[in-house]
Amino acid sequence: MAKNLLEQLREMTVVVADTGDIQAIEKFKPRDATTNPSLITAAAQMPEYQEIVDQTLIQSRTDLGDSATPEQVATLAFDRLAVAFGLKILQIIPGRVSTEVDARLSYDTEATVAKARDLIAQYEAAGVSCDRVLIKIASTWEGIKAAEILEKEGIHCNLTLLFGIHQAIACAEAGVTLISPFVGRILDWYKKATGRDSYPSAEDPGVVSVTRIYNYYKKFGHKTEVMGASFRNIGEITELAGCDLLTISPALLAELQQTEDELPRKLDPGKAAEMEIEKISIDETTFAEMHKSDRMASEKLEEGISGFTKALIALEQLLAERLSRLSNKVAVNHAAEDIFRVYDLDGDGFITREEWLGTDAVFDALDINKDGKITPEEMGAGLGAVLQLAKAA
Repeated sequence: MAKNLLEQLREMTVVVADTGDIQAIEKFKPRDATTNPSLITAAAQMPEYQEIVDQTLIQSRTDLGDSATPEQVATLAFDRLAVAFGLKILQIIPGRVSTEVDARLSYDTEATVAKARDLIAQYEAAGVSCDRVLIKIASTWEGIKAAEILEKEGIHCNLTLLFGIHQAIACAEAGVTLISPFVGRILDWYKKATGRDSYPSAEDPGVVSVTRIYNYYKKFGHKTEVMGASFRNIGEITELAGCDLLTISPALLAELQQTEDELPRKLDPGKAAEMEIEKISIDETTFAEMHKSDRMASEKLEEGISGFTKALIALEQLLAERLSRLSNKVAVNHAAEDIFRVYDLDGDGFITREEWLGTDAVFDALDINKDGKITPEEMGAGLGAVLQLAKAA
């Protein structure tokens, strides 16, 4: 029986799921998975993940206190939600999950290091070893320097928004664990810049860029792994067969799975080792010069940071709005707990008619199942209804 493209790809490349959707991860069973604010935003709006979102929001608000604004709670909740989804994903996959540092910190080495340490601490508090987590950082000079510090501490990093060879070499020289060069976004830039509608897969500028990076790494023995990302079609993927890793959306994973054809290996470390390639050493000045001269890389990096930032702000707004909707319910629950403790005189977990000091009519209204006892759940539901009526009046 002929193998499909996905099966053949897995024989030479580690397949990573580019999604926060746990159901998609369960379906395609990748070794690793990666998320970002856009993916978490999409997943957070799915009904099956509402419990994770709500619990994270409520706990974040409890920890910050009643004086915290919804926006402050949402900012804290984002990191915790990223870790919460990461923990769920790690229950399914055998490998690593990438968790992203706030894109707004991309030009701040110190803040990036602090945020990464906090994310790892959350994972470790949940019993997950740091070797199963990759901290995702934008490939600015400041981000690469932050990754260099973190790697020395045993915190492994995934450098994203990578478009140029100078970024890739700087990451390798910093000892970064993994890079994610963006294939599709490079193609997007060249199509817009040249006015071309398409490129043959082998000539796709994104494919050419990743191939160059892969060959450079293998030629000079760099241990940093190359993970092609941001694909627009399966042709880009098949042209990079043999790359260390490829992170692929569920839609393209499905297309690969449904396609039966021969898949030859295109990237090979043995062949790369024999190539004539010039070695380049990158310091901050060289990085800045090469970045400035590479219009595509500089524009796409800025655009990517801006896009990730907007996605994060949108997610925080979504979380803040959701928290506001939850607030009345949470306030009711706290009030119900306080009232329940007052009336549950013997502390046995329910209020009898004898313990109740109010009117029989109110007791009867709260005693939903009419068993002569009010439970904490009945108190919460009944008090919520009373407050809603009062609010409407």
